[in-house]
Amino acid sequence: MKKVLREILNTSLYLLGVLCVVYLVIHFVGQRTQVQGSSMEPTLSTEDNLIVDKISYRFHDPERFDIIVFPFLKEDDTFYIKRIIGLPGETVQIDEEGNIFVDGELLQESYGKEVILHPGRAIDPIKLGSDEYFVLGDNRNSSSDGRDPSVGNIRRENIIGRAWLRIWPLDKFGFVKHR
Repeated sequence: MKKVLREILNTSLYLLGVLCVVYLVIHFVGQRTQVQGSSMEPTLSTEDNLIVDKISYRFHDPERFDIIVFPFLKEDDTFYIKRIIGLPGETVQIDEEGNIFVDGELLQESYGKEVILHPGRAIDPIKLGSDEYFVLGDNRNSSSDGRDPSVGNIRRENIIGRAWLRIWPLDKFGFVKHR
């Protein structure tokens, strides 16, 4: 009888340890997320399953062109995935021709699927605070992003992590390219 109780206790402690490790990994290291919508095409597509790296931003700040995940603050349990364009302290503006300017300099990038047709609130210069980022979807004309007042600037504390690894579909398995 003692042997059975000891075995039950050992198994229970083992399972508790596994659950603790899983909890720590999910909350502090990485988590799975699924892309919904076409706002990041051609880089990411609907139904892509990603692992989000939640730990690297504890050691360094997000960088321009990183693809990040953050909560949409106007709707519970809704998360957005977008590309960082503007960094803290910078000024971002998009002109009527769809050109993106950061601190008055034309941004050299090739992530946009097409020319921006609607600059939204970025038609006027947007000065980012010391902890704010400006984000855009790669599918610029089908993306609700920093140009939309409902999304606005993203505060550092709201960034969950960086898209790291695409795990589904299997034929696209691999690390997410940020640059």
